[in-house]
Amino acid sequence: MFARSRRRVAIAAAGLLTLSLVACSEGDDSSDSDLSANRVGAMGDYKAGDQFKATEAVKFSVLYNNHPNYPLKEDWLFWTELNKRTNVTFEPVAVPLSDYEQKRSLLIGAGDAPFIIPKTYPGQEDAYVSSGAILPVSDYLDLMPNLQDKISKWSLQPEINTLRQADGKFYLLPGVHEKPWHDYSLAMRTDILEQLNLEVPKTWDELYTVLKAMKASNPDPSFYPFSDRFSKPNPAGNLLNVLAMSYGLEGAGWNFQHISWDANAKKLFYTGASEQYKQMLTYLNKLVKEKLLDPESFTQTDDNARQKLTNGKSYVISANAQTLVNENRPDLAKTNPKATLTKIPLPIGPAGEINPTLRLENGIMISKSARDSKNFVAMMQLVDWLWYSDAGQEFARWGVEGTTFTKDGSGKHQLAPDVNVIGLRPNAPKHLQKDFGFYNGIFAYAGKPELVQSFFSPEEQEFQKVMNARTPRVVPPPYPFTDEEREQVSLWETPLKDFVYQAALQFILGQRDLAQWDAYLAELKAKNMDSYMDLVTKAYERYQKEHG
Repeated sequence: MFARSRRRVAIAAAGLLTLSLVACSEGDDSSDSDLSANRVGAMGDYKAGDQFKATEAVKFSVLYNNHPNYPLKEDWLFWTELNKRTNVTFEPVAVPLSDYEQKRSLLIGAGDAPFIIPKTYPGQEDAYVSSGAILPVSDYLDLMPNLQDKISKWSLQPEINTLRQADGKFYLLPGVHEKPWHDYSLAMRTDILEQLNLEVPKTWDELYTVLKAMKASNPDPSFYPFSDRFSKPNPAGNLLNVLAMSYGLEGAGWNFQHISWDANAKKLFYTGASEQYKQMLTYLNKLVKEKLLDPESFTQTDDNARQKLTNGKSYVISANAQTLVNENRPDLAKTNPKATLTKIPLPIGPAGEINPTLRLENGIMISKSARDSKNFVAMMQLVDWLWYSDAGQEFARWGVEGTTFTKDGSGKHQLAPDVNVIGLRPNAPKHLQKDFGFYNGIFAYAGKPELVQSFFSPEEQEFQKVMNARTPRVVPPPYPFTDEEREQVSLWETPLKDFVYQAALQFILGQRDLAQWDAYLAELKAKNMDSYMDLVTKAYERYQKEHG
């Protein structure tokens, strides 16, 4: 049950957003500690571990990322049970998954954003800080005992510090993991490995050797052992990202990061101009040149990549736990029932045996307008309970005990016999996401490993065991920009990023010789890379001096 929102999604020209974001006031009353007029519905003595329940019925608007695989329904058990437990009704402002980021920007820029703005990845909040449109949520952590408790117990302060802006505050409530959770890797035809008497590759160099053997075993000239997916909107989005992290970079592909951190030298550097980045491109160029990696991997749709794997035109593809179980294995079963496909532990690169994933994930912005609500404190308590308490996280993920799940004698969660999700009970008539609204990317974030991994198959849990045995990568330091600096770097970042993408593709596909690397670096400098790095270094040094 939820109240139908009357908010309109603002349709505005792109210029409206820009004007709205720069038109900010000098003052910031969000740090005002007097909340006496904003406690209607709030619990008087709310502590970590308590069940939050508003003292009177309250309603909160929330931006809702409407996923096509489980579109929003008014009669979901999630809504009615949330209301029963917390006395809260959500007013969802639903926008399609495909337009979520654009509509979020338009709503915030027009001053029409809902109070609660979830599904926001770290760094995406930067664009809204100078406008004053979102709250510095770090000012209100005293209202969130469960989040405070997890930051303390899980020693998350280094990760939290990466969110801080030039004023020392942070403006995003992130999803927080106790342990790193790395999902994306490569899926490989293990039946082919057995036929060729090959081991699962542990390193990227061993992967090269395996791909060569696969290529030699298949005389079909149209066969490429590795044909990849996840190339929209960024070419080879996943492959470039996991490979970059294996080379000691912060990210590439769909997670391209302009800046990486050298922990040994204590120095920030430009990712796309580094020797590690060049080595990564050289490796991929070798795979393409020797016809081990399908050059269409960088442009084709997911469906095309899946079809090639299904028809035996490839043996390796990027995958995560859900695409492996829900797509790739069922695809293969139709054409080759004896084929076996396994998601292998992420191959190890020059950076060593690391788990490359940090412990923060997408989280929540709070609209500045929420601060003026008489129910503000109750809202922050609700956010703290639903997204950060053990009970709230269990509820958002599993639903209602006795209806959607049960627990065995050891306390382990089990889906109810008539409920399916991610193929765990394929013949069950009901679906946890589609029919009940649980395990939804809007509300089910992060948590303890036993909860995060509670839907995982034994196979996936073994994958996680291998990854968690690796050393977590070093958390990079913050280098927050001032408003003026951010305005300047925003003019540089997009041209730099677009050029790095374009040049990477040219180097990988052999359209540009890697012998031209120095010329490429000169072109980066012409696009203000050095000036950009000067501002980054200045921001880093200033933050270290002012905040340590």
